Amino acid sequence: MRVVVIVMLVLIVGSLGSALWFLIRDKGTTERTVKALTVRISLSIGLFLLLMAGYYFGVIPKTGLH
Repeated sequence: MRVVVIVMLVLIVGSLGSALWFLIRDKGTTERTVKALTVRISLSIGLFLLLMAGYYFGVIPKTGLH
């Protein structure tokens, strides 16, 4: 589970970096920035749902912090 989360975070940061690159390089003339940001949002939502499912099914254990 930890490896999947780390890979997802790397993909999210990579997508954000590519969106910045497209924004600077294309100067707003293409849709590549919007597509890269859409991929980033989709990956972020997918990671959130994965973490929620992992917690629900017990893959991510509850921690007693009190």
